[in-house]
Amino acid sequence: MTDTILSITDDALKMISEIRDAEPGDDEFALFIEVTGARGPQYNYELSFVPVGDAQPADVIERIGDLAVLIRSADVDKLRGANINLGADPMNPGLAIDNPNNPVSPTIPSADRAELTGPLAEQVQHVLEHEVNPAIASHGGGARLISIEEDTVYLELMGGCQGCGMATVTLKHGIERIITEAIPEIARVVDVTDHDSGNNPYYQQAKK
Repeated sequence: MTDTILSITDDALKMISEIRDAEPGDDEFALFIEVTGARGPQYNYELSFVPVGDAQPADVIERIGDLAVLIRSADVDKLRGANINLGADPMNPGLAIDNPNNPVSPTIPSADRAELTGPLAEQVQHVLEHEVNPAIASHGGGARLISIEEDTVYLELMGGCQGCGMATVTLKHGIERIITEAIPEIARVVDVTDHDSGNNPYYQQAKK
């Protein structure tokens, strides 16, 4: 590839190279950067050293100075334009990644709302069934109406949305927007899901 996917500041490159040089064995080691999931509006990453010879045919290897950087092909666009640097804390100068790219919340399209009549709960249910759930179903999720109190709708997110690191983004920039635009009487949408019990989120959290 002729274009550069990411950059590394000189001080961060020096630190990474020193750690790489301490790896045992005679193999050439590459810095392996993997996007492991997302938490809110940011990606999670895992950095490790792997022998260059272990790269898969589809992997991308670019060189920054004498450092080989290995990136999975699926992560190239997620990391394009990112910069690895040293953190701002002088007492703990660990590596930080500034990335202009953000995880994308499921797109929730607008639909025909001409049929929105009847009690408020029925209108909300109509929007959930015909607009919200068909969109987030592709991400293994769903939303269920729990209650309505005055101008507030309380929803439970299910399936892939339960425990999902993008649930807040999906709610605020997707579900809430659609419902409040469709039904002016509704001012806000609150998520009452127990996300700690989610066991199959579409966007997996970082590896421990």
